[in-house]
Amino acid sequence: MKKRISLLAAFFMVVLVAVSTAFAAEPPKKVLIGVSKIVSHPALDAVVKGLQDELAAARVDASYDLQNANGDINTAASIANKFQSEKVNVAVGVATPTSQSLVKNLKGIPVVFTAVTDPVKAGLVASLKKGDKNVTGVSDMTPVKQQIELLLRIKKIKRLGHIYTSSEENAVVLAGIVKQACKELNIQFVETTVSKSSEVKQAVQAIIRRVDALYVSTDNTVVSALSAVSDVAMKAKVPVMSADPSSAEAYPVLAAWGFDYYKMGRVTGKLVNDILKGKKPEQIPTQFMTKTSDIDLLINLDVAKKLGLTVPKDLVKTANKVVENGKLVKK
Repeated sequence: MKKRISLLAAFFMVVLVAVSTAFAAEPPKKVLIGVSKIVSHPALDAVVKGLQDELAAARVDASYDLQNANGDINTAASIANKFQSEKVNVAVGVATPTSQSLVKNLKGIPVVFTAVTDPVKAGLVASLKKGDKNVTGVSDMTPVKQQIELLLRIKKIKRLGHIYTSSEENAVVLAGIVKQACKELNIQFVETTVSKSSEVKQAVQAIIRRVDALYVSTDNTVVSALSAVSDVAMKAKVPVMSADPSSAEAYPVLAAWGFDYYKMGRVTGKLVNDILKGKKPEQIPTQFMTKTSDIDLLINLDVAKKLGLTVPKDLVKTANKVVENGKLVKK
């Protein structure tokens, strides 16, 4: 009898060890991350790269469904429906319109928004202090008045031109902030709107003779056509101040002051990882880029020279990106 019990005990021990070994050897479950961005331009592309690098650094075994709405709201909705049918583990909306489509169309799937100016006005969350059910993310609210004041240190202006997308919530919010900043700084605000990137060049041409400078916000439609903006502006000898240093690197923009969008992508990746680990989005407040190291300042001395402008030495010293003699130097 004792022998039989011993044999049974030994058998169950073998089974237990085998089962334990099987579970221990089982690799982490691969997750599917859906990423929907409104358009492709350097800043938003950098967000996606940062997101992927952060999850790779955290050893998350992830595959990605990377989608580009190309500025079309209907396409953004179709992408959201695709993510729903695929049952992605987390959906990431890069910029306001795609984030809105994900929140509106996805059921039971966590949504992380990023590069969204005002998530409350966009209807993504009710409060910046906490997430909503299945929704949280990162804001890129930009210091508009300080950016314009920086431009004024290089050139005194009376009229500031601003082109923005009338159908993009973040662009409309920022246009209102630009208008208020101009009022406080005693500058005339000259505005014009577009609905798609192909209209940007004509919009700039329509106001370029009536302004002393142009301000480009983090309006994704306009930023995606920055080459057209800067081309028209340079021909008219009108300086451009941009809120997107990443995109400004490749074009004749006088100055650009804004966020490091790659770092924003890394912060976004941390939120996604937290959610994959079990943290509920409603427990996570909207994140902001507040560190000095999160900010980039680009000064293009070649553009300044062509426009006959002198950039204060302390600004050049402060800038971590300087274009001179055709070369971009990153400090």
